[in-house]
Amino acid sequence: MIDDQLAPGRLPAGERIYAIGDVHGCANRLAALHEQIAAHAAAAEPARITVLHIGDYVDRGPDSAAVVARIAGPPPVPGAAMVNLRGNHEAMMLDALTGDRWAVGQWLGNRGEASLRSWGVDPATRPSTWAAGIPEADRATLAGLALTHRAGDYLFVHAGIRPLVPIERQDPQDLLWIREPFLSWDEPFGVVVVHGHTPTPDPEIRANRIGIDTGAVMGGALTCAVLEGDRVAFLTA
Repeated sequence: MIDDQLAPGRLPAGERIYAIGDVHGCANRLAALHEQIAAHAAAAEPARITVLHIGDYVDRGPDSAAVVARIAGPPPVPGAAMVNLRGNHEAMMLDALTGDRWAVGQWLGNRGEASLRSWGVDPATRPSTWAAGIPEADRATLAGLALTHRAGDYLFVHAGIRPLVPIERQDPQDLLWIREPFLSWDEPFGVVVVHGHTPTPDPEIRANRIGIDTGAVMGGALTCAVLEGDRVAFLTA
């Protein structure tokens, strides 16, 4: 565990959030991180716990199907709340499963074939047949993912937000895809944004945001931010 430090935001007393970065089919790492979360929660002071996944469960890595099954299952800490956010890769996948030609090309260009193979679907078959090869429960899990989650001073979202636009008026495309001007924005957003989408070697802590995509599928770690009170620490797998 990376030692805790002062966070740029605060959660209400008695609340703890475990926020997990982009998984991209790395099912074994997610399982290991869930085990660490369970051990940490058992050793820490009791709290109202939320386990939150920031999106991008599918594509690129070896076992997207197992990742989706895990996020749809029980939380790693009994009694905890589980929040699963949508990433741009889930959005691409759902669009591609409609058979739309442009969406299919975009998804395959972002390594969507790795997801298809994890469900036992041959990417060389007609796109109009792909959805039938993916269990309805898994498709429902992906379709039901939330775009944002708010707690204390924090807004959790996959990619980020557009500066100077009120939270309630944010474009879903920005929430899923934005990089600039979000990443280089130095002024307050009105919330501290916890996000993934843009991989960095280590978690990024700025005055207005915390980035937790550390490139698990590219040889980096899968990172979990542990937020409690005015502190933040990190678990990695």
